Amino acid sequence: NPALMLRGLFNALPDGVISLLRRFGLGNFDQVQRKFNAVLTQGSELIATHTFNLGQDAFTLVISVFITLYLAFFLTRDGASIVRSIRMAIPLPPDHKQELLERFGTVLRATVKGNLVVALVQGGLGGLAFWALSVNGALLWAVLMAALSLLPAVGAGLVWLPVALYLFAMGQVWQGAALVAYGVLIIGLADNVLRPLLVGKDTGMPDYLVLITTLGGIAVMGINGFVIGPTIAAMFVAVWHIQTTTRPSLAPHKQPVVQAPPAPDKPVDPTTP
Repeated sequence: NPALMLRGLFNALPDGVISLLRRFGLGNFDQVQRKFNAVLTQGSELIATHTFNLGQDAFTLVISVFITLYLAFFLTRDGASIVRSIRMAIPLPPDHKQELLERFGTVLRATVKGNLVVALVQGGLGGLAFWALSVNGALLWAVLMAALSLLPAVGAGLVWLPVALYLFAMGQVWQGAALVAYGVLIIGLADNVLRPLLVGKDTGMPDYLVLITTLGGIAVMGINGFVIGPTIAAMFVAVWHIQTTTRPSLAPHKQPVVQAPPAPDKPVDPTTP
């Protein structure tokens, strides 16, 4: 009988261990058994809850993929007519409409292209470093770094810094120091060089604005926010520029030119021949 065997093992424990268990309310085997049953029940409920959530998330993912493909078909087929309808519905002059639509397309392409290129480069550099340092699961860490690299400036550091701290904790000092130097000088430099060139330059926005709008977009809208956030910011900047250049009250103030009054006509002397 397993219960009798466990009871015998509990009774065979030293008095010091029994005294220590008594401080936590586990002075006899019955109390230990009740505590174990409570933990087992809570664990079973937790596993059941996570299993249900996993199934629900999988179902949501399948529905989302189906809806995405369904919409992609109609947007591909009717995209030109939809763009024409949107262009006609925008209550702005034609040149301003063209500026907004061009701005939207430029920011969308630059954001997607730039972030994906930076993610692939940083993930590849990180995976190479993990492989060279014999870190277990180098490919997995590289993929995770590529995914987190969508966060400007801090994304890749969320992966290589904990790995470096782990190497320090395991006594591999020079490997940890090498990974820190490599992460700051190589992986971080790739982000600081490529992202402004691929994202900031094409969108015409400063780096800090790209960072803030990307983080805010991801916080509000999830993974899609890394595109939607900068796009909304760029459209806002474009509308702001249009308003400041077209409305006289918002245009730069110019000092009016004061002209001198015309000289009075000289009276004609009647005695002059």
